[in-house]
Amino acid sequence: MNIFVVNSGSSSIKYQLFRWPAEQPVCAGLVERLALPDSVITHTVFSPDGEPRKQQRTLALPDHAAGLREVVGLLTAAETGVIRDPADIAVVGHRVVHGGEKFAATTLIDAAVKAEIKRLFALAPLHNPANYLGIEVCEELFPQAQQVAVFDTAFHQTLPAHAFRYALPAALYHEHGIRVYGFHGTSHQYVAARAAEHLGNPAARLVTVHLGNGCSMAAVQAGRCLDTSMGFGPLSGLVMGTRSGDLDPSVIFHLVQQLGYSVDEVSALLNKQSGMLGLTGHSDMRDVGAAVAAGDPEAALALELYAYRIKKYLGAYAAVLGGLDAVVFTAGVGENDAAVRRLACAGLAFLGIEVDEARNAVRSRELREISPEGAAVKVLVVPTNEELEIARQCAALLEAAGEPASGARTQSVGYSRWSFMRSTGN
Repeated sequence: MNIFVVNSGSSSIKYQLFRWPAEQPVCAGLVERLALPDSVITHTVFSPDGEPRKQQRTLALPDHAAGLREVVGLLTAAETGVIRDPADIAVVGHRVVHGGEKFAATTLIDAAVKAEIKRLFALAPLHNPANYLGIEVCEELFPQAQQVAVFDTAFHQTLPAHAFRYALPAALYHEHGIRVYGFHGTSHQYVAARAAEHLGNPAARLVTVHLGNGCSMAAVQAGRCLDTSMGFGPLSGLVMGTRSGDLDPSVIFHLVQQLGYSVDEVSALLNKQSGMLGLTGHSDMRDVGAAVAAGDPEAALALELYAYRIKKYLGAYAAVLGGLDAVVFTAGVGENDAAVRRLACAGLAFLGIEVDEARNAVRSRELREISPEGAAVKVLVVPTNEELEIARQCAALLEAAGEPASGARTQSVGYSRWSFMRSTGN
């Protein structure tokens, strides 16, 4: 069964094709700079017995439909093709950022599901419209395929009410859905499952730390998310590339009432001009690290602030979980920045959290332990793979629904690697 995973962004499309049940992608690619005259497609075909074949093309792609048509051409071309015809795609799995409270699990897409995704545009105005557009284009290009939605927020729907409610008038929750939703759910779910497998402990108490341009943390026990740092939107919690993270709301009142900012200007400030960019002039942590190495005191302070916020959440989530079995770092910064990991864990030996300097310095694409031998709490680096997690959830949904890859009907089915571990003993 061919599962095509699509992550449709506002100006880009990421994709991978899996020939299930093999968990290695057959091909993968990225379409960037959509709607510009110099759009770029990077397409890689993987071979089990040879080097990956990579090609890059620059061309004008006016919209997502044009971009996905070019991708279909690459999938079926004589030189780069991995399928004969678009009809060979049985399932298209879509990353959808916001599922609200309606979607707590992976879901087959029908008209009602699309209408609900559209209704949630107001909660994720930068993401859900692009995700929705990707669904509509793929319905046209792969009309015979099952279209499946995998929601970033679904993993966090296990939060208890005392963790997801805000101390606001109850009507704002009951009538308008203002609550903690959380994001990066597929990444947190994937790396938490990998960590639990590595530990051989399905009931593991884990703190997962997703550090990319966007950053979030989650407290996970036995595969259930009990708390997460992002909230109603993706702005709260950790310091990020361009987002402020946690902020006293009084600052917003001051910006508007005393400094004359408009609501749009405040939104742009907190989402696009703050975080590491606002502190240092750099949104990429590699550039921040270079500035620290060059002796820039502002960059050094920003790095300390960035790590300090992670440390605060580590302590808080250790309390939420009643102890820890592992801390799990993932995503671009979490997987590659040894200094961030070291600083975030410094001074936490009283919780059993320590980092071995030599292990921490190793660069690898494999799951690895960076805590000292015999440490009470394992500190792990687990490379994330959101596309694989989406493919797994698509396959599990169809299997649970007892369907072949045709004849869609709407159904939601939860997917847990922990139940898989219990059934197989892995």
